[in-house]
Amino acid sequence: MVDEYLTDRDQEEALRNWWRENWSWVLGGIVLGLALLGGWQYWQHRTHTEAIAAAAVYKEFQGALERNELDAANRSLATLVADYDDSPYTQLGRMLLAKKHVDDGKYDEAVPLLQSVIKESEDAELAWVARLRVARLLIQQGKHDEALSLLNPDKAGAFAAQVREIRGDAQVAKGNTDAARAEYAAALAANIDATAGRTIDRTLLEMKLQDVGGDKAATASATKPAPAEGQP
Repeated sequence: MVDEYLTDRDQEEALRNWWRENWSWVLGGIVLGLALLGGWQYWQHRTHTEAIAAAAVYKEFQGALERNELDAANRSLATLVADYDDSPYTQLGRMLLAKKHVDDGKYDEAVPLLQSVIKESEDAELAWVARLRVARLLIQQGKHDEALSLLNPDKAGAFAAQVREIRGDAQVAKGNTDAARAEYAAALAANIDATAGRTIDRTLLEMKLQDVGGDKAATASATKPAPAEGQP
């Protein structure tokens, strides 16, 4: 009994000594944990609040655009950019306003909006959609080489077929039928992969290929063309 009693006292004394030496670290850890928890809850609340506010501004933006009130729409989009630049509503607003400009034939006003989406969107797919639209507009503007340099099929992933098709359109506009034929054939070959998730209009693409002297029956064995001008 005496030995057990002494052992307990030794343990208690060791615990007291440990506490005297480490109490500040223990309390510091508790305080830090509470601070992190509080910070996390504050961040969640702020994020939720900002998302609601951004959605409200985006709704105002949509309404103004539907009423064809471009000044009001531009002010709402400016608010989104200034206050909620990391919100997906900002990128969607840019895409929507760019479409409006394209419908009105104002390509020079649409391109910068889409370029901002390419640079700033955290959604990789949305950025690629914007990239494809910019390339088509550049072709419309006669800036064929800029369109080609913007579209790297090796980095396009699921958008490879669409990238190849647009590159083919650019080559046609430049008068390079051989290069266009290779791009269209590669687009059809890329689209054979059903897992890509991004489909193209095969009938239209086959017509484009035939227009430049290609054979749609040979697309299954088509090889990828070498990188065209503007590509590393």
